[in-house]
Amino acid sequence: MGELWRLLKQGTKSSLWAATVNIVVGIIKTIAYLITGNVAMFAEMMHSYADAANQLFVFTGSALSKKAPTERFPNGFGRLVNLVLLGAVLIVGILAYETIKEGIHHVLEPAGHEGWFWLNIGVLGLSFLLEGFVLTKAMKEITEHIPDKEKKGLGLVTQSFKHVKKANPATKLVFLEDLVATIGALIAMIAIALSSYTPFHSATGYASILIALLLFIVVGRIFLDNAAGALGITVPEMETTVGVLAMKEKLVKDIKRLNVIKEGDQRHVELKIEVDPQLTIAEADDMRDRLEKQIKSQRGVTDVIIEFDEDDQVATWSQSSGKEE
Repeated sequence: MGELWRLLKQGTKSSLWAATVNIVVGIIKTIAYLITGNVAMFAEMMHSYADAANQLFVFTGSALSKKAPTERFPNGFGRLVNLVLLGAVLIVGILAYETIKEGIHHVLEPAGHEGWFWLNIGVLGLSFLLEGFVLTKAMKEITEHIPDKEKKGLGLVTQSFKHVKKANPATKLVFLEDLVATIGALIAMIAIALSSYTPFHSATGYASILIALLLFIVVGRIFLDNAAGALGITVPEMETTVGVLAMKEKLVKDIKRLNVIKEGDQRHVELKIEVDPQLTIAEADDMRDRLEKQIKSQRGVTDVIIEFDEDDQVATWSQSSGKEE
């Protein structure tokens, strides 16, 4: 139990915040939907429950992925968060499908004036504020390595979109889902206003379909990212960084092989370097320690494997391009 608690404390905080907020918001929307029968509110309710379930999965998976390797699983649990997310997107996909069905039904058979206008707007306005709060938390996690001066004002938003691809899977999911949630709340409010005060009574049905389609986009993006992560994906930009660090070592003649594998939010470096055959074991060992320390200082790197080979006098690595020739 002690180890479980320690692992949970290492889970992605934005996921826990998002799950808590979405459970509260989902309950509020459920009450509003039961009172008003508004189909746009139904779409938002389903969206909130989908987000809550996903983010609980994400928080648990991100925490358990930090578990140390065991005899049975010597490579560790880094990819567990990817497997958990692959399961979680199924929930979102099912709820998005149900939302589209409800929206199509309302488009074909519009209910007319929805009523309870201010209750619907109030609930969705509260949802917008709470989802925006969680979205800001995710943005801060994505940009935690960015200097503060670049994150002032709208800089936080622009830097978040710029660096979201490099975020860990859990934070990326929270960012995408809550981005859709805040946009969805605005769409639902506009649709309710149109349905209530114009002849366009099917507006909430179209809004429901649009919100569900946005959910499907999130499902597709997260599925593709985590399918690749579960298989073990390389990180080319970090391979370049590690290659430059290695070639700066005066005892390194060339790089024979370099792989940086991403597992969850962890990165594993495998490096084979060529050295002078006259190099002593002591010199090679000291150099390995220096290089390993520099590589581990890079964001997300958890372990480094360095192998040695005799210099074959044939250049394999191009330092100018940072890639193998």
